[in-house]
Amino acid sequence: MATTELQMSPQLEQIHGEIRDLFRSLSNGFQRLDKMKDSNRQSKQLEELTGKMRECKRLIKEFDREIKDEESKNPPEVNKQLNDEKQSMIKELNSYVALRKTYMNTLGNKKIELFDMGAGVSEPTADENVKVASSMSNQELVDHGMKTMDETDQAIERTKKVVEQTIEVGTQTASTLKGQTEQMGRIVNELDTIQFSIKKASQLVKEIGRQVATDKCIMLFLFLIVCGVIAIIVVKIVNPNNKDIRDIPGLAPPAPSRRLLYLRDPQ
Repeated sequence: MATTELQMSPQLEQIHGEIRDLFRSLSNGFQRLDKMKDSNRQSKQLEELTGKMRECKRLIKEFDREIKDEESKNPPEVNKQLNDEKQSMIKELNSYVALRKTYMNTLGNKKIELFDMGAGVSEPTADENVKVASSMSNQELVDHGMKTMDETDQAIERTKKVVEQTIEVGTQTASTLKGQTEQMGRIVNELDTIQFSIKKASQLVKEIGRQVATDKCIMLFLFLIVCGVIAIIVVKIVNPNNKDIRDIPGLAPPAPSRRLLYLRDPQ
């Protein structure tokens, strides 16, 4: 159905135009794919076309939401035309989906990943009675397209959750490693401080030991000096006439003994 025959709001016209541009790009892409001989180039071309199909799916869903939002404003005939156009776009998209499956089977890829990337679900091959778009009714194509879209949304949500969990685990691991690194740095600094304190304590103990030994020697010398002085004093007192012993400075010699004279009275 041509765009000029449809009564659309500016938003719907923009979405519809983007979808039609993508369909033309898909058509040209598959035509170029027929001319490619290298399997690697064909695989890359199929990946590029797969991305465009995903974008078509997203725009069709957005187109459907806009139709529902404007349903109360449009007459029934316009709503029917818009819904018919949506079904036509879904059918066209599914025809490209089936065409891509055919190419994937030709390339020997047994796992079709169009709208279920990473899900690990193997799609039936052409030899297993896969229905192509030309052999499916409009309703079957619509049902299949909606089912594929739902499966795609579920796969995307699962992928998002896995990515979020991976990011969370990575953040926690980085925080833990950072904390452990800082703790190890503090431990190294504390060990250096302890080692320095042990060295200082060893030096202090040696100095104290030397001071104690010096004090003991000094006390011993003082004791000997005191003993000598006491001995000299004792000898000097006992034998004051001994000239071999010099007088001790500050100590007066002993006083000589006095004799008392007795005088008789004359008679």
